[in-house]
Amino acid sequence: MISANKFFDLRLLLVSLATIVLNIITVPPTLGQDSPEYARQRARMVELAVKGAGVSDPRVLRSMLSTLRHEFVPTKLRRTQAYLDAGIPIGAGQTISSPFIVAYMTESLDPQPTDRVLEIGTGSGYQAAILSPLVKEVYSIEIVESLGRNAMKVLEKLEYKNVFTKIGDGYLGWPEHAPFDKIIVTCSPEDIPQPLVDQLKDGGLMIVPMGERHQQTLYLLEKKEGQMERVALRPTLFVPMTGAAEEKREVLPDPSKPEIINGDFEEGVDENGFVKGWYYQRNLQLIPSPNAPSGAQFIQFQNQVPGQLTHVMQAFAIDGGQVSSIKFSAYFSCENVSRGATNDEFPAIVLSFYDRNRERVGETVIGPFQGTQPWKLHEQKIRVPRAAQDAIVRVGLFGAIGTASFDAIKIELDRK
Repeated sequence: MISANKFFDLRLLLVSLATIVLNIITVPPTLGQDSPEYARQRARMVELAVKGAGVSDPRVLRSMLSTLRHEFVPTKLRRTQAYLDAGIPIGAGQTISSPFIVAYMTESLDPQPTDRVLEIGTGSGYQAAILSPLVKEVYSIEIVESLGRNAMKVLEKLEYKNVFTKIGDGYLGWPEHAPFDKIIVTCSPEDIPQPLVDQLKDGGLMIVPMGERHQQTLYLLEKKEGQMERVALRPTLFVPMTGAAEEKREVLPDPSKPEIINGDFEEGVDENGFVKGWYYQRNLQLIPSPNAPSGAQFIQFQNQVPGQLTHVMQAFAIDGGQVSSIKFSAYFSCENVSRGATNDEFPAIVLSFYDRNRERVGETVIGPFQGTQPWKLHEQKIRVPRAAQDAIVRVGLFGAIGTASFDAIKIELDRK
């Protein structure tokens, strides 16, 4: 009998072989530097982080498989982070979006071969590269000059000839090339910039993350007779855009008073079934129970596929210059938990700190947990790096097999 891990490795091998064949048949040669190892990582990324998370459009999956994500990642991070399902810092306080979000936003726009698409926030150029084989033309704007110039070079080197970029304020759009069939905003405004509404064709679609800096919702909007009809898709987290619009936000976080929202999960779920205040949830259920450690319900993760992403996260502002340490606490229980595809895939609570450039400056892992354990309160005093400006807390199985439950996740301050 084939073990679960060997079966999983065999499946990844088959996906990698299929990827190579698919590239030979459908994708023109690229000038980028690829390798069998990058191809394997890319196949695993698409299988687990994209397809495994619900993206099903075959054209989008094919573009994700054939696009060399590592070419858009800083050289020092390519081998270790290029194909992780995570945002990666690219300089100037910006990040390259996670593969899942790129694929999800692309699929939501329903890209067609005749579409002319405007992208706000070029960043690394990766989102434009994913769109390139799916649409007629991509017009992409980046406000940070250094990022814009680097993205231009990469896109030109890789011969994305239907992608056109410029440096400027994306919230002003690109009027000389309007109107556009679709608009994708890869940074987070507080509300929809009016110039973008004006430059979208009637009947056109726009996808944009909106809301407060650390609490955003991804919206899909359709323009009908000049009015924008919006549908909320899912909670999300995007790096705020650099520029006047960001500085004029009406609601700003207080980094001297960090807090976790809905840490006891008593606020329930939104209209789409996502736990309020948390985002990027995978294989998660909200469990009503009179035995919940706090309140009447808790969250639970279940997974039987080694390596399958199973987690949820939340970000908050925290100033290491004002907050020296925090007391972090959470309840945890597990049942029949064993490692996933690798030795470090176990349930845990991970708290990561980031500086103003989105570089990680510290990380604390509570766990890993394994086996079967009843509810237990875990408390830990955590030092906050002085350079910290933001933090992200992640909880979940992280690819492990079994069942893990969490409740009452909170922080308390220990001021200087």
